[in-house]
Amino acid sequence: MMDFDEFLCDAELHIDTIGRDEKYSNAHAHPYEPTTYSVLERLTESGLIGADDHLIDYGSGKGRVPIYMNHKIGCRVTGVECMEKFCQDALHNLEKYKDGEADAGTNIGFVCARAQDYPVPDDVTSAFFFNPFSVSIMRSVLDRLLESYDRNPRYIRMFFYYPSDAYIAYLSCVDEVMFEDEIDCTDLFKENDPRNRVIIFSIGG
Repeated sequence: MMDFDEFLCDAELHIDTIGRDEKYSNAHAHPYEPTTYSVLERLTESGLIGADDHLIDYGSGKGRVPIYMNHKIGCRVTGVECMEKFCQDALHNLEKYKDGEADAGTNIGFVCARAQDYPVPDDVTSAFFFNPFSVSIMRSVLDRLLESYDRNPRYIRMFFYYPSDAYIAYLSCVDEVMFEDEIDCTDLFKENDPRNRVIIFSIGG
């Protein structure tokens, strides 16, 4: 089990993203809970996201994933978050990150919008999901991704951490989407939970 101190990792990035917040959750939007740093580190180690990629983080919350992925890989990252309070927290964290790191954060952006309404830029090559919303919203988000793909055909990878059975069942039935691989993260945690993995689906493969 890899030992990542969540507080220390936040401190090194000069940000504050720790804690679970259910205040704004509902039937379609799940509670705020940041992806653990150990899982993000494993994702960076996979080599599946590079410096030339443009990653969307759906349900970006307070900005941990965009800031960490940019810090580790240098890729462009756009966080999409529908809760205005979290968007403000993310922007505040971005400013603190920029203040703490020379030339940092120049290609990180945050958009306060509903994921299903967000028009996917035509240079996006990767998308990250930590169960941010219901399957019904996921359908609309995938439609947006496919619209972007139709305008500019390219390889798009979608990373689903701790995926629900409903997500996997839905994605497995979409003709334009292919299962690619998975990243096992079960050894990063004391409990033996098979959902501690990143499932990778792709468009245009």
